[in-house]
Amino acid sequence: MTRLPFVEEEQSLVPIWDSDREFLMHLKTAEAWNCMNARASSEGINLRIVSAFRSVAQQEGIIERKRRKGLSDADIFRVNAPAGFSEHHSGRAIDITTDGYLPLEEEFEDSKAFHWLNENAKVFGFALSYPRNNQFGIAYEPWHWLYKEK
Repeated sequence: MTRLPFVEEEQSLVPIWDSDREFLMHLKTAEAWNCMNARASSEGINLRIVSAFRSVAQQEGIIERKRRKGLSDADIFRVNAPAGFSEHHSGRAIDITTDGYLPLEEEFEDSKAFHWLNENAKVFGFALSYPRNNQFGIAYEPWHWLYKEK
């Protein structure tokens, strides 16, 4: 049996509430997120979660909805990892936005929040997964950050 790169980590997930919505994250990711978010807030930066843990089934649903809309697999997989290959399955990936910016849009890179993350996220163990021209061939995603244990 082939082991997928990102195994669902449901046993180690904890809930985080943001903007009246519950998100699940790996315990250490949640701790790092809480510290990073508190620091950002103390510096006048408002970070908001768009997405965190996503099961393989949820990823399959996202892909299937896009197929029903007529998108080709090539277009879909340029912006979405195939089910089983998403960093979100690990509970360590967070999609982030801020007030005044549409979620999951490249314009997020123009926000004070993105600039703050670029300067500070590494201190808390987070890294931008998909910079421009990344090795994975995934579209640039300034909102997608992965917690890598320090």
